[in-house]
Amino acid sequence: MQRKIEQRKQELKTETVEASAGNDQVKAVANGGMELVSVTISPELLKGESLDMVQDLVVASVNAALKKAHDMVDAELEKVTKGIKMPGVL
Repeated sequence: MQRKIEQRKQELKTETVEASAGNDQVKAVANGGMELVSVTISPELLKGESLDMVQDLVVASVNAALKKAHDMVDAELEKVTKGIKMPGVL
């Protein structure tokens, strides 16, 4: 089972999730390896908002993307383990 878990974890590194903040003006993409893949900021947002606001939206979208990635990995590994919780798997 450990081999299947490790194999699935490797596969999940190529799968991505996206989250956004500020009415989709800031988008973050993360992969199943808990890595940030990209951040996209609308040029319109940069024209109309303060730097602090833009930074807050970037943080919010990145945190949401990483949470989605974590949840995706948890759900996929639960399928492999058939619901058995294994400490230290993620």
